[in-house]
Amino acid sequence: MESIWKKTCDSEKRPALKDHIQAEAVVIGAGMTGILTAWQLEQAGVRTVVLEADRIGSGQTGNTTAKITLQHGMFCSALIEKKGEETARKYVQANQAAVEEYKRIVREEKIDCDLTERDACVYSGDREKLRRETEAARKLGIEALLKEQIELPVSCAGAVCVPGQVQFHPLKFVRALSECLNVYEDTRVTEVEPNLVTTACGSVHAGKIVFASHFPFVNFPGMYFARMHQERSYVIALEHAGELHGMYIGDGKDTLSFRQYGPYLLLGGQAHRTGENREGGCYDRLKEAAKQMYPESRPAACWSAQDCMTSDGLPFIGGYAADCPDWYVAAGFQKWGMSFAMVSAMLLKDLICGNENPCAEVFAPSRFSSGEIPQLMKEGGKAVKGLTKRFFHLPAETDASLKRGHGAVVETPQGKAGVYKTEEGNICQVDIVCPHMGCELAWNPEERSWDCPCHGSRFDYEGNLLDGPAQEGIWQKSTDIS
Repeated sequence: MESIWKKTCDSEKRPALKDHIQAEAVVIGAGMTGILTAWQLEQAGVRTVVLEADRIGSGQTGNTTAKITLQHGMFCSALIEKKGEETARKYVQANQAAVEEYKRIVREEKIDCDLTERDACVYSGDREKLRRETEAARKLGIEALLKEQIELPVSCAGAVCVPGQVQFHPLKFVRALSECLNVYEDTRVTEVEPNLVTTACGSVHAGKIVFASHFPFVNFPGMYFARMHQERSYVIALEHAGELHGMYIGDGKDTLSFRQYGPYLLLGGQAHRTGENREGGCYDRLKEAAKQMYPESRPAACWSAQDCMTSDGLPFIGGYAADCPDWYVAAGFQKWGMSFAMVSAMLLKDLICGNENPCAEVFAPSRFSSGEIPQLMKEGGKAVKGLTKRFFHLPAETDASLKRGHGAVVETPQGKAGVYKTEEGNICQVDIVCPHMGCELAWNPEERSWDCPCHGSRFDYEGNLLDGPAQEGIWQKSTDIS
């Protein structure tokens, strides 16, 4: 299940770190956020090293729908009500600056990444809600347009549209931008100290350390594991679905996302909390929706992505924690990773270089309000449930009763374990306990992976790590019972 971006872009492999080196700044993670941050720092004269556990852009950057926009759904009126007009205006200004910075970099660096300008629209069946959102957007300085007719084959009352937004090929962009950067691939970070980042084969001593690894993997200080959860969503690339001129996302639960890339229409949706899987198949539901809307279409690729969700809906960008003054973090981008990757890079560059940034307080990880308490309590409850499940949950199956091509938590002669039975009848047995904080993993039939419902770590059926915050795989053992 490779994304259309991974299918259409390749790059030369970078070497792994094999020495003990020094830099002014080290960035952990070579996704869009890490590469942009390192590039901005280098442009400001800060000598920077990037460490990547896999390949450049191999994580969520390679699985995005790649919309760069300040149009973050039906957000303006809600953000004004929750955070106030001043904070909402700074949020908008930061994201509009990010859109323009992408355009500038592509133009001045002459990057071939299929960047095209599009209207970004949120559609809804509630006409009054659309009207209120348009007014709120204009109050925040957005040139929002209320359109009663849109080009999508969906039933709705219209859409709020923002012109001048862009879409692109994320891997073409990030790999081109990384060519001038000092990036080490296959270099997983194992330990972080105040000014030292250690890997299996070397280390970097740096004055500033940036965590751009999607989900911060150092639990204390910061406690980001208690302030975020992760959600999965799914995408199919359709051939023969016609041509779409705008970028669209629906308002409300179980709505769809649309954008065009060349001959492909990208259709996304079916979001759910990681580790809490839907019945019936997310890809199947998307394919059924595609067949109803575009009868002549057929899927050419399908993939999924993972997003960090914060309790107040704003990302964490800034200082990691008060007692780690040289650590910085960028996380919790909701569904808008490409836009917030640039917001993060520009803001972190200013913080590290000692420049004033008017948006720093809006995204500061140190922020807290009483309105976040219910969501924080809910996240805590989810974690407790995941931690206790391993002790009180009794498996319903054994490895002998498990069907081929299926996985489940089962009772084995060695005790409770996660088991996947291949189509050939081989048993792949793994430890069912997440190495991050000890929650019981759940089987994801869509991806054939073991997912953590507490903090979103994921592992393939053989136990290899797919997504953090866990930093290691789970024990594995294979046998043949055919």
